[in-house]
Amino acid sequence: MPEHGAPLDVGAMLSPAMWLKSQEAWMVRAETLPSWRPGPTRQALLSFLEAAESVPIGERVACFDNDGTLWCERPRYIQLDFFLDALGGAIDGDPALRNRPEFAALLAEDQAAIAEIGLERIGLALAGLFEGVPPHTFCDRVREFMDRTVHSGLGLPLRSVVYQPMLELLDELRLRHFAITIVTGGGTEFVRAISDDLYGVSPEAVVGTLIEYEFGRTAGGVPWPRRTSRIVGGANEGPAKVINIQTQLGRRPILAGGNSGGDREMLEWACGGDGPGLALLIDHDDEHREFRYTSTPGTFEDSEPITDTAARLGWTTVSMANDWDVVFSERG
Repeated sequence: MPEHGAPLDVGAMLSPAMWLKSQEAWMVRAETLPSWRPGPTRQALLSFLEAAESVPIGERVACFDNDGTLWCERPRYIQLDFFLDALGGAIDGDPALRNRPEFAALLAEDQAAIAEIGLERIGLALAGLFEGVPPHTFCDRVREFMDRTVHSGLGLPLRSVVYQPMLELLDELRLRHFAITIVTGGGTEFVRAISDDLYGVSPEAVVGTLIEYEFGRTAGGVPWPRRTSRIVGGANEGPAKVINIQTQLGRRPILAGGNSGGDREMLEWACGGDGPGLALLIDHDDEHREFRYTSTPGTFEDSEPITDTAARLGWTTVSMANDWDVVFSERG
């Protein structure tokens, strides 16, 4: 026995094999979610991950919103910056496009005019910039934009404005055999173009706002789908997220992550089963490293701030300021 007051040498009490095993276990735990600071939020995640081991692998499904949940959405959605970039090129070829009301409002950053016209009409006008384009060409344009563009508010390459702690969570879920999906209000094809590269999520696991396609053929007679400027079924926000998860994926998530009222029903659904479930809300409360704001849906008004909803329903709220050691990706 050690002398009175001397520290207990636990290593000396274990066989070499047992000591090595204990050190390996400690290192695994130390490396789990390394950018998440110790506290109730990180502990809630670790507890859920442990509880999820009791869930059959086929039922381990996680759904994450994209804008404001996996990457930065301020001062503008990255997809909007992509379309504005395309609009600039289109105007070079046809200056009269400047006078179209939807585009004039965007170019002037006239918020009153944008509100009066409505985001849906503006979105359809922007989608029309790629009408008739085959999907592979559209995806190539998205990737080229991502490769050359700097974020308008942070001055970082776009690939670097992904949230590092969320990438770590995705990695941990994969280790535990979760199927990871992205459920976004953004355009399905836009997110599919970058989902595998940025998040390791395959394109078929992306559920978003769908553009309608038309069947056509190339000049050589090869069949090919081409984009229209029509949306299938409306914007993928609110209840639509639950409906589209069911119709397109066919499995209920037991973990859902979001940041606005547009994610509310999806987060509620993740907690609605008999087994383990986790609703994770990202709170943008860090004006020094990102932006401070309360997220709101793009296509409807919240009945209450989403942070109040989270508190009332007992969700796990992530304070960007307090829970994350770093914010942006180290992999960009």
